[in-house]
Amino acid sequence: MTFTSKKEADAYDKLLDLSDELTVLLEQAPVELAEIDRERLAFYLASQREALAALLRGGKGAPGEEKGSKKPLKQVA
Repeated sequence: MTFTSKKEADAYDKLLDLSDELTVLLEQAPVELAEIDRERLAFYLASQREALAALLRGGKGAPGEEKGSKKPLKQVA
């Protein structure tokens, strides 16, 4: 990937580091996930870290997001 600033590159590196940590956490989960699914889920959760942090603190979903405005899930199997 090419970035226009060091700040953008550092932010993406931080995202990848968090994604790696989440992948390790998901490996220990009591559910079977294929490696690619763990990596994709970890990257998604890392990219949604602000909304996830709000939920973990007991708050609601992402600000401005309505319950009916979710994207349809893609079937994996």
